[in-house]
Amino acid sequence: MSTTPALESLSVGDVVAGGSFALTRDSLVRYAGASGDFNPIHYRDDVAVSVGLPGVLAHGMLTMGFAVQPVVDWVGDPARIVDYQVRFTRPVLVDPVDGAVVTVVARVGVIDAEARVARIDLTVTFNDQTVLGKAQARVSLA
Repeated sequence: MSTTPALESLSVGDVVAGGSFALTRDSLVRYAGASGDFNPIHYRDDVAVSVGLPGVLAHGMLTMGFAVQPVVDWVGDPARIVDYQVRFTRPVLVDPVDGAVVTVVARVGVIDAEARVARIDLTVTFNDQTVLGKAQARVSLA
């Protein structure tokens, strides 16, 4: 069982978690089945191109979900995430052969000592470009 990090041990700017997540077309199909989102832009190049996209895109909610996972792992309990918000800024294109790798770095952005909450800012990138803007999780460390 994980131990909750101590608020007092944190400083603004500290990197507290991170990771890389590999996506394949297979993982998109599995996510479609789990989520019920069978929009063909997530698995068919011809449909994606026909609506003006450069190719098959990862589901936004899939990207949002795995982006917060390093924070959940760090804090030890998903119930400690009291708020989580992102802006979708760029799509994650999933190549049929090479897939895609998305990288997440979680850094302390703000510490509210009175509320015992830390805002964790997430930098989420694909091909060296940010794909989730203003990605922030508020974590209760009470």
